[in-house]
This record gives sequence, C-alpha cells and structure tokens, in this order.
Amino acid sequence: MSTAVPDHVLRELGRTEGDADSLGLLVRDQDTRRLVLLRALLDAASAAPATVCPPPLLDRLREDWALLEAAERTDRAAVRTVLFHPLAGPWAQRLLGGLTAQAPAGPDLHADLAHLTALAAAAAIRAGVAFESRLIARVGPACLPTLGAVRAGAGPVGLSYRDDELTLRPQDGPELTVRCQPDRTLSSADPRWLPVLMLRAILPGGGPVTLDDVDPYGIDGGGLPRYGLSGTARVGDHERKEWADSWSGVEPLLRLGGDHRLTEAAALLRCVVPLSRPSGSGPDGEGAAHCSGTRREAFGAVLSSKPATAAYFASTLVHELQHTKLAALTALVQLHRADAAERYFAPWRPDPRPFDGLLQGAYSHLALADYWQRFALQARRVTHQDLAWAEHARCREQVGAVLPVLAGSAALTLEGRTVVNEMISVYHRLDDNPSPPGHLARAQAYVSTAKVIWQQRNGSRRAVRSP
Repeated sequence: MSTAVPDHVLRELGRTEGDADSLGLLVRDQDTRRLVLLRALLDAASAAPATVCPPPLLDRLREDWALLEAAERTDRAAVRTVLFHPLAGPWAQRLLGGLTAQAPAGPDLHADLAHLTALAAAAAIRAGVAFESRLIARVGPACLPTLGAVRAGAGPVGLSYRDDELTLRPQDGPELTVRCQPDRTLSSADPRWLPVLMLRAILPGGGPVTLDDVDPYGIDGGGLPRYGLSGTARVGDHERKEWADSWSGVEPLLRLGGDHRLTEAAALLRCVVPLSRPSGSGPDGEGAAHCSGTRREAFGAVLSSKPATAAYFASTLVHELQHTKLAALTALVQLHRADAAERYFAPWRPDPRPFDGLLQGAYSHLALADYWQRFALQARRVTHQDLAWAEHARCREQVGAVLPVLAGSAALTLEGRTVVNEMISVYHRLDDNPSPPGHLARAQAYVSTAKVIWQQRNGSRRAVRSP
C-alpha cells in the first residue's frame, strides 16, 4: 500500500533535489523498515522448524538479541548506527529468505545467523556495554560491522569487551587487544586488526562516512556482476590515503552543483563500499576503468571503484544517490504500474531496460546533466570547463532520448506523472545555458550511434523504443 507523500516533496524530488525535511522523510521510512525487518527475523527464527533453525542456533540468536536490547537501553543512537548500517540490509534480507524457505539449514544459513553475533557485539562496543561472546567469520576476516575486522584464520574468535578494551582470542594464534577511542573507532598496533576507514563528515555536525572494505555483505548476492560491478577491493594503507585525499576534495565540488547536492549527500550517504576496477579497465579511472552502483536493500551505501579524481568522486555520488533517493521514494509511493519486461532503449546501457530501469536511469542522468552544467559555469580552468560541458552534453542528450517515452506512458500513476513532469521542467531549464556547439554535436552523435548499435543488437527483442 502506498503512503501519502506531500505534493511539494514529490515535486522537489522530481527535480532531483530535496531539502532536509523531504530527505528526512525518506530516511525515517527506510530506518523504520529496517527495524521491522529485524523483528521479522526474530519471529521467523522462532517459527522455523528445527531443521531450518536448530535449537542451539535459536538460543544463540536470542542471546544476541538480548545483548542488542541491553546495548540499546544504554545508548540507543550507538546501537542504531550499527542496525542502520547499509550493509546490514542485504544480510537481513538474505537471512529472512533462508529462514522462510523451509529448506534444511546449510552452511550459508548458519553463517548468516552467526552474523547477528557480530552486529550485537559491534552495537555493544559502541554503547560501552561489557560482554563476552564468540565471533564466527562468514568469509574472510571476522568482521565487527562499522568498526573493523580481524584476520584470525579458521575457527571462531573469542571476544571480551570491557572498559573500552576489546580482547580477541583467535582459535589459532595469540590474542590481540584493540582499544576503543572516544569517537568509538577501534585501533590496535597488531597488524591482524583491520580498522574501517572513517571519511570525515560531509557537513559540520554530521556523521562520518565509513569506507567499508571488510563487511562480507558489501556485494554479496544481488546479481551485481550482471551490472558490470567488480568485487570488493581490500584497501591497503596506500590506497586508504588515496581514498581520503580524493574524499577531501568532494565537498567543495559537490557544492558547485548546488547546496542541495551537499544536503542529499549528508542526509543519505552512510558508507562507501570500495570496488576493484572492472576487468579490462584502463588507467584513467573513467569509462571502462570505473564502476559504481547501489543496492535497494542497502540504503545509504554507494558501491564504487576508486575514482581517478575528486570531481569524478563527486559526480559518482550525485549519480548514485539519485538511485538511492528514487528507490526510497518508490518504497513509499507507487510511481508506475508498468511490468518488468525489458524492452526499452536507454543510451547508457547496451541491453533493453524495463520501464522502472528507464525511469531510474533518466532520473540519475538528469541530475548529472544539471551537476556538470553548474560545474562548467563555475570552473575557472578551460580544461575543467571542457570536461564538464562534455559530460553535461552527453547526459542531457541521453535523458532527452528517453523522456518522451516516460512522459507518454499510460503506466504512470498520478504521483509518477508529477515526478516526470518535474524532470521535464529541469530538462528544459538546462537550455538556459546551452553547451558549446562542438560538445552538443558530439553528444548527439554519441546517442545516435548508441541507438543504432542497440537496434542492431536487440532489434529482434525490441517491443518499444524511444523516438
């Protein structure tokens, strides 16, 4: 059932904008859905037959849940930092599916159940609640979500936390001690401890953004290779400095795109999952050398290979946070009634797209066209202006190729038509500052060529294409 969304919010979001109140509506809804999902996990585990959730696993789950409740009584905000961590979403969806499948429990389900221990431990550490527990790694290092991980080899890892000191006891190897700092980050001189890099807050007073390369649910499942996304990249010390340096330049570059770009990044972005470069990538960090994405079940996460420059980092956030925003909106209100058939031409993809994918892509590319135009108008160096105008022209022509299909669709709901109408208004507003003729001609040729190639490749499957 759709929840009423105020008309002014629909219009703001349709313009790829949104003030703090409008974005807060999306955030609160997503956080509430996460809490409901977590409660559903506990109920599903209790209702599952013993073949799915054996009594020892159910007892352990209830112990973990009790630790979460104790930690929340001490520091609710600290616990919700963990529970609302974007990568807890894919884990929760996966575990709920396993518990309700009625199939005998296998290693994957056991590992997913065990991950609740990691979440509860991380929440207790953040809340300063003493505990004793045992951590079992799903794959790779044993992870404490939002905090870090430990290289511990095979077998469980004993945990003991009190007085801001965490002791980890691997099954093989000596124990190690990790200190909890006043900002609730964990540090250790032992090289087996892998801390999560905290990127500074986008706006003063906001929370830091985690660069999470240790959580096993970062790209788990979801068919991500289909979309050209590579695997999670382990970030070494040298790469950490490169990520941090690039991040330091993002805030002023986002500001070039308007204050609303800073507002949406501060409100929506909670973590960045670093990806390795796509196979066959080149050296410049763009095109085939770069990939990025989002996951509907991981609200607040942007998955990205390392951008070559801060400007591309900023544009990646603009692009991907539109997907985050529109996905959260569609969880609140139905924008269209189209089926999932993949039949539409989209100049940013070689394969036919479903209507929802067409809307998502047009929305994000419209925001990019707006961002790069503002960038071009304020850039001082000619090379920066040329880059920005080229990107603006390409994105604007791509959006123009599909807007008639969206606008002419009978599948749009009233809310969806409001959103699309606002998108059209932004598209025409871009004409107030046209790109230089050379850039426009190249962009038009690019889209025309993409259409010809698409028709040659998909003609026999094509049911609808943009005019």
